[in-house]
Amino acid sequence: MRYLPLTPDDRAQMLGVIGAPDIDALFAHVPAAARRRELFDLPLHAGEMEVERELAGLAALNRAAGAGPFFCGAGAYRHHVPATVDHVIQRSEFLTSYTPYQPEIAQGTLQVLFEFQTQVAALTGLDVANASMYDGSSACAEAVMMAQRVTRREKAILSGGVHPHYAAVTQTIAHAEGMEIVRQPAAIDAEAAVIAAIDAETACVVVQTPNVFGVVTDVSRIAEAAHAAGALLIVVTTEAVSFGLLKSPGQMGADIAVAEGQSIGNALNYGGPYVGLFACREKFVRQMPGRLCGETVDAEGRRGYVLTLSTREQHIRRDKATSNICTNSGLCALAFTIHMTLLGGAGLQQLARLNHSRARELKAAVEGAGLQVLTPRFFNEIAVRTKGPATALVEKLAGEGILAGVPYARLDPHAGLDDVLLVAATETTTSDDIAALAAALNAG
Repeated sequence: MRYLPLTPDDRAQMLGVIGAPDIDALFAHVPAAARRRELFDLPLHAGEMEVERELAGLAALNRAAGAGPFFCGAGAYRHHVPATVDHVIQRSEFLTSYTPYQPEIAQGTLQVLFEFQTQVAALTGLDVANASMYDGSSACAEAVMMAQRVTRREKAILSGGVHPHYAAVTQTIAHAEGMEIVRQPAAIDAEAAVIAAIDAETACVVVQTPNVFGVVTDVSRIAEAAHAAGALLIVVTTEAVSFGLLKSPGQMGADIAVAEGQSIGNALNYGGPYVGLFACREKFVRQMPGRLCGETVDAEGRRGYVLTLSTREQHIRRDKATSNICTNSGLCALAFTIHMTLLGGAGLQQLARLNHSRARELKAAVEGAGLQVLTPRFFNEIAVRTKGPATALVEKLAGEGILAGVPYARLDPHAGLDDVLLVAATETTTSDDIAALAAALNAG
């Protein structure tokens, strides 16, 4: 009995020590009306084999991403994760370690975080990165609140190309800080609308590239317009592999870059846990949320690592904190770092090119089936206009063993884009997968 180790004699002895006649006496102060005497309408306890059989039956109702042709993306992407990643993160010193506030016994963990930060800074083209956030969406919200502190303004403009879930999380969190969130209507290409909306009250502009429709945009013009008005530019990326092929946010003038790092080292996992990437220009570092690991030397001149510029106590004192995030997705960040180390710069570029090549093949197949591709410039995801409700098409093809993508209406039910389907291809997508999708679309 691993989790229920006490015997009836143990319980009787404990009750005797505290002077209670029975277990019910511990709840004497709970009003009788709030106490339930009969059993709940739930199954009674079962043996281990019975529970395993029941859970296996429930698990069998789900379809694994690798069970057949799979074209889902929309912020969570299926990539190959080398077996080395899983092997290393399951070492006990990584798997069981907690927060490294005692640097003298946590040098290995701190070094990993420092390496992670270095990789994120290089990928985003910015000066400094933190030791990860919970996920991309919460990182986006934190970036908006950081911009409020830097500019002392209260309005954030969210492009119509930002993932609806990211926009919703930002609205929820930033609302508590009294910020005004101007969320623009969904748009395949939102550059002109974003620039037109910037004014002297704007704290920041949030844009995404590739955006939720898969459109790749050089946001340099938006950066110029934001900076001319004294606002910051926040660039969101949900597909981290795209950093291997596209201009970095820093190259395009971003002040803050946030991203979802799931694509590198982390499997789909039914939506989490994931790992948020966060980087900014050095002059804003003291307003950056989360942890920051620094490199230093000890009293004998040996290289060492410490958490710097922020203490745990800062986050406990909520009124003094730049953020109430005082932890990070450590194991997921480690998986990211291991995979990035295995790839290297050249490997990441090769992986990104392979993704784009697969997406080009997918686009040709979809157009060959008579569907309209709405995305003019893309990395590994495209938006397709279907001949009827996209949800109905996805359900139909799922019955044929093909997961054809994500209906945009599932992300934003009120956008009026019920006939838009988001379709993604990665290095795990084969030509046979694409041919199967094309055949199913041609068959109607």
